[in-house]
Amino acid sequence: MLTYARWKYVVLLLILVFSTLYALPNIFPQDPSVQVSANRGATVDEGLKGRVEGELEEAGIQPRSVAVEGDNLLVRLSDPDAQVKAADALRPELGSDYIVALNLASTVPEWLEELGGKAMLLGLDLQGGVHFTMQVDQAAALEKRLEATAEDVRVLLRDKRIRYQSVERRPGNTVVAQLPDEAAADAARDAIIISQPTLQVSTDGSRVTVRMSDDELRRLAVDAIDQNIGTLRNRVNALGVAEPIIQRQGDDRIVVQLPGVQDTAQAKRVLGATATLEWRAVLDADAYSARDTGIVPPEGKLYYSKDVGIDGEPIPYILSKRVIASGDQMVTASSGRDPQSGTPSVNVRLNGAGGQRMFDFTSENVGKPMAVVYIERVPEVRVVDGEEVRSTRIDEEIISVATIQGVFGKEFQTTGLDSPKEAADLALLLRSGSLAAPMDFIEERIVGPSLGRENVERGMTAITYSFGFILLFFLFYYRMFGVITCIALLLNLLMLVAVMSLFGATMTLPGMAGIALTVGFSVDANVLINERIREELRAGMPAKAAIAAGYDRAVGTIADANITAVLAGLALFAFGTGPVKGFAVALIVGIATSMYTAVSASRAVATLIYGGRRKLKSIAI
Repeated sequence: MLTYARWKYVVLLLILVFSTLYALPNIFPQDPSVQVSANRGATVDEGLKGRVEGELEEAGIQPRSVAVEGDNLLVRLSDPDAQVKAADALRPELGSDYIVALNLASTVPEWLEELGGKAMLLGLDLQGGVHFTMQVDQAAALEKRLEATAEDVRVLLRDKRIRYQSVERRPGNTVVAQLPDEAAADAARDAIIISQPTLQVSTDGSRVTVRMSDDELRRLAVDAIDQNIGTLRNRVNALGVAEPIIQRQGDDRIVVQLPGVQDTAQAKRVLGATATLEWRAVLDADAYSARDTGIVPPEGKLYYSKDVGIDGEPIPYILSKRVIASGDQMVTASSGRDPQSGTPSVNVRLNGAGGQRMFDFTSENVGKPMAVVYIERVPEVRVVDGEEVRSTRIDEEIISVATIQGVFGKEFQTTGLDSPKEAADLALLLRSGSLAAPMDFIEERIVGPSLGRENVERGMTAITYSFGFILLFFLFYYRMFGVITCIALLLNLLMLVAVMSLFGATMTLPGMAGIALTVGFSVDANVLINERIREELRAGMPAKAAIAAGYDRAVGTIADANITAVLAGLALFAFGTGPVKGFAVALIVGIATSMYTAVSASRAVATLIYGGRRKLKSIAI
């Protein structure tokens, strides 16, 4: 008997409303925009808005709107040409205090965004984006490792209660420890060999030399690339970029492709930054005298605060060379505000080793000051004798000096940051991990949105024509059941777009091919059902019974064909990358929606048309 439960109609109606609602954001185009964000110390306010509006008017550019949105100033424009022209006009006028970058601004209504509606993400081939080639500074990775080795040796000797005079980094990839006598040197050598068996350790009288072997140097180079790739993946995930491509190129280069990102300044700032924090003890020494004379205690190092003293110069401090804890020991970090002062802060949680060292230090130094040092490695390029010379400038600045009020360990709060954005950026960098070595951006390409629009238009034209031909064929060949099939196909496409938009799937050109393929699967399913109904009618079965039998007996065949295709799609998604994954996602989602629309939704429409007729002798198929 041809029946369809009422609750299934309710489900179908809810799916139709749901699909329409969440597919709707895709009809709202994005506005080409220029985003202005503040560097450290600068502010984004109404004064900046007036200044930007004046510069645009002087340049003869008419924006759609200029508004402060969050921590940024967003200038919406009518087309990409005006976008580029506005960015070129604003960059020299705003200078280094602000970062001017291209962006794409959403035009989805607020009520729809509050319901979770968002446009489908587009890949690099459709939406454009940025392509970076980054070179890893292997020498800096080695230097960082040797400094860490020297600190490990100091900590080891202190833990073993072996007195030493100095532990210093020396040329030739070595660390030299000077001990009081040969007995102490032998004890130190044995302790280091047990603690770090991969290092080459030798003694010469009262001196112990620690050297990295050639195998260790090669492993360090490989590890630096791998760690940087892992860190970049974490940072890109934190940026919310869909379907990024991050892969190794040669011995010391990494290629990064970010679809949909036009804010190249923010991308470079997050990808290339090596900012971290260090917590150090403040020594009881005359920092002003050390600044003026250049004579610093051997166990200390001169640092400067970002705060300015009464003489108009940054306040100097002498900090211990020993690092209590650093960003490398970070488990998690989040930005927030200090409940007492209301200033931006970073809430920090260290790993076990870092937490224990912090606990030991604070237990012994309650009432004494401790400094938080902000360290940033900035790549520089200078032209010497007509050739580019790349180097790295290390900026070290004390952001906070506070008196230890009580004992704490793994979890605590760091204040002294300029703005909530700076706190959020620093927390992101600490969460994603530190880079093993600084990286230089040696190549940067921007894939413009105009190319993406052309690809989207061609892809949509191809899908529209293929849909049109299919619908005409079904209407001509299956008549009323052709209409039912067309309704099912259109609902399938609507559901597919809604699901991919809701779950943040990325649409690429291969993804469009996947959609076209799922249309083919849906067509096959509907053809199977319609032909099965024809066979039952030829066998003399009544019309209603033929419709019911056609759907019931075709389900098994449709399920077998689609399940095997889904398994193939899962394999492509599991082992593929980039465009292959985009194809697999569209294929899997499309098959799932096509099975529902072909088997259930089309039956609902057929039952609605024919189920209520008592004397049904023939059907238009």
